[in-house]
Amino acid sequence: MRLIINDILTEQDKTAFANGTLDDLPFFDLDDLEKLKSTLSERDAHFFECLSWLIRNNRLEVKIVAPKEGIGISHTKTGVFGDREDYVAFDGSCNFSRTALVDNIESLTVSCEWDGNIEAEKARDIKDDFETVFNGKDESVVYMTTEQVRTQLIDGFKDKSLTALLEEEYKLIERHTKEKDLPSSVKHALEKARQRVSAAIDKLKEEKQEKKEVVITQEIEPCFPYPTGPRDYQNQAFENWKANNQKGLFAMATGTGKTITSLNCLLEIYKRNGYYKAIILVPTITLVNQWEQECEKFHFSNVIKVYSKNSEWRSKIERLLMAEEYKKAKDSSQNFIIISTYASFTRGNVFDILNGFERSKVLLIADEAHNMGSPTIMKRLGDIKYLRRIGLSATPERQFDDETNRKLFKFFGAEKQYTYEYSMEEAIENGVLCRYFYYPHLIRLTDDEFQKYVELSLKISKYFNFNTNSFENKDDILMSMLLARKRIVHKAANKLTAFNQIINERYQKKGNLKYSLVYVPEGTKPDYIADSDVFDSTDQVADDIVSDRLIDDYTEAVMKLDKFITVKKFVSGQKDRDKVLSDFALGKLQVLTSMKCLDEGVDVPRSELAIFCASTGNPRQFIQRRGRILRKHPDKFMAEIHDLVVAPEMNPGSDSFRMERALLKGELMRVKHFSMLSENPSYSQLEFKSVMEHYGLNMYNNDHIV
Repeated sequence: MRLIINDILTEQDKTAFANGTLDDLPFFDLDDLEKLKSTLSERDAHFFECLSWLIRNNRLEVKIVAPKEGIGISHTKTGVFGDREDYVAFDGSCNFSRTALVDNIESLTVSCEWDGNIEAEKARDIKDDFETVFNGKDESVVYMTTEQVRTQLIDGFKDKSLTALLEEEYKLIERHTKEKDLPSSVKHALEKARQRVSAAIDKLKEEKQEKKEVVITQEIEPCFPYPTGPRDYQNQAFENWKANNQKGLFAMATGTGKTITSLNCLLEIYKRNGYYKAIILVPTITLVNQWEQECEKFHFSNVIKVYSKNSEWRSKIERLLMAEEYKKAKDSSQNFIIISTYASFTRGNVFDILNGFERSKVLLIADEAHNMGSPTIMKRLGDIKYLRRIGLSATPERQFDDETNRKLFKFFGAEKQYTYEYSMEEAIENGVLCRYFYYPHLIRLTDDEFQKYVELSLKISKYFNFNTNSFENKDDILMSMLLARKRIVHKAANKLTAFNQIINERYQKKGNLKYSLVYVPEGTKPDYIADSDVFDSTDQVADDIVSDRLIDDYTEAVMKLDKFITVKKFVSGQKDRDKVLSDFALGKLQVLTSMKCLDEGVDVPRSELAIFCASTGNPRQFIQRRGRILRKHPDKFMAEIHDLVVAPEMNPGSDSFRMERALLKGELMRVKHFSMLSENPSYSQLEFKSVMEHYGLNMYNNDHIV
């Protein structure tokens, strides 16, 4: 599209292109674009993002003109629309306002190029006049520069894909359709627009899938995926890694771009040496596919995926190894990236195959690097020969495993300190993660539940070592009792009552439950058992019948609130998981109920509300869950977290009191971590005041709960 526009519409509009102001907004200078952007409504921001896309992709050209003499304005209102064969020209216009479109009597003259000689001549005159002015040949007007506007619009607004823009348009239309007092004709038009946008989204996704299936013969030069380049902290991570002999452990908060940070290091290797070679280890198949997508954004090619369900990887890597030997003899190199699950990496002779490349050229990236501490990998840690190494994790340290931590830190060259650390506090302060409110809820057991809990606790306390605050002699009897007690906590009737109250209040406030995540109690293991470190064909360990019933209970509770609320379980092995996540991001699916599937590697930046119905004393799990909800999204201003915590008040004179106090400290540690960085830290102190007094605990005493 090509536009010729007037330099003055109103005094306010005059500055819109020269200084970046908008209708109904105060004056802002283009140099203060961030301040301008903060004043935009969601609809306005979307408009500018679309405008930026059109300009960036050379789909829109604008010329600003003014009369060369006098104080008047260029007031011509003409236009031409055409296809490859014919065109239509018009003269005159209707104001684009509700009054003009609905109430006024307006008119314009239209001439079709194919509708006889007279109409063809009129259309030709309008077209010729337009071309004369647009091509700079009209000596009666002055041409104003648009370069500053173009630059600011391109640099100032995100480079979103066409699909992302259409998905946002879909949501805006859907929201506008629900407004009251809209004429039926407007509602009908909006519905037609919604259907057309939905069809366009589906078509783009189909075309993208078709393109994936086409073999790309011409390689594109690898580059950073965003025009603004790496963030400052991502550049600093690379510099620290380079200065540390190209080894490093990056301790970065969930949601701060660990994947991109490490791939930027690989890109820098390519820029300096002319090649890229990497082996990337990940915990789940879901992450294998997500890493592949991130590699595509950098235009890295020759990506091979290694996991149990992919039978083609072996022959590809064998050919790759042969080619590497040939290239070495010719003193040249080839590019490749191998992405493997940890489970496959340690299976059979796969380790030997993947360990067969040139030791000085391959970059080993370990995602969720705490998984490297599993017994199967630790046995072979010393045999991994690659010199370039990066470990990524929001929580690199393994719980209760100092010796393994020491070996892992040494492997990544981080014996004294993390090679680079970017905390959640920094990320929130710098606007990389969004701010949040945290509401813990103290859950009491019913009388029957409490009696059963006390009986089990008295028996369990005989296995508890009060010197180490841990269990010893973990036999089957202890395991059975711990699991039985855990189920009492998970099935606590008052949890579901509190959950219903939370979602009801949210629904009354918002009118929907869009972008809500519900973490349901899961698993067959007692709380003190560390999570399984290596997954492969499924994304979590097997769940028991009790867990399945619990997720059904919470899912049904959402459904009962209102028949129009859409909710779906998000569980392991789910075939339509990509569509589920897409529908969730669009708001078509309002609530996801999940167990552990959202803990590692599932990207849900649109989520605004998280309800943790499952208590976890595992720092890694709760840090990942918090980071998941705090990911930034253009439409998200603030996140909200609710945490259901069961804290039975045992008799101070009982044998199990000291054990319960020690175990409760783990629960309160999570509450403390969540509340310290929240917008309402005092809420937690008040909510747990009685429990802390009962057990003689202080949540805010330095770094520890005492």
